[in-house]
Amino acid sequence: MSILNILRYPDPRLHKVAKPVAVFDERLKKLAADMAETMYDAPGVGLAATQVDVHEQLIVIDVSETHDQLQVFINPEIVWESEERQVYDEGCLSVPGIYDGVERPAKVRARAFDLEGKQFEVEADGLLAVCIQHEMDHLKGKVFVEYLSPLKRNRIKTKLLKEERELAKQRKTADAR
Repeated sequence: MSILNILRYPDPRLHKVAKPVAVFDERLKKLAADMAETMYDAPGVGLAATQVDVHEQLIVIDVSETHDQLQVFINPEIVWESEERQVYDEGCLSVPGIYDGVERPAKVRARAFDLEGKQFEVEADGLLAVCIQHEMDHLKGKVFVEYLSPLKRNRIKTKLLKEERELAKQRKTADAR
């Protein structure tokens, strides 16, 4: 297994729309395993293939305290959502250190395929419902900061670009030694 590179907002590749998975093979299983390892290492509770620059409809999620309940969703779709809505403070591995409230349906039912190509459905509320919706947004090329005001979004973009420049400068200094 490998730790994959997570794209950081505002990388334009985060806005590519993922294509449905057509072949359920060993490559897909390895990608899911690498994504899970990357998510746990980050640490996070969800990761979409888009975030690791693979534009296929695959997400991994584990909202358990013990990090031993990995769920893999391939070609996921929301088949039902509650009228009740909730605001949840969301963060994102592609937008490190930033958390803000996003309003979403409080409960959802999602349909997807597992790694063997078998279809399943899951009903979710709380953190799992938020995570499913958040990761599915990535597959559509949407990052959670797009739910925020343009002012907040621009501040986040500026902050992350500044951090990226500082990191690049530190790497350059370290390489020169």
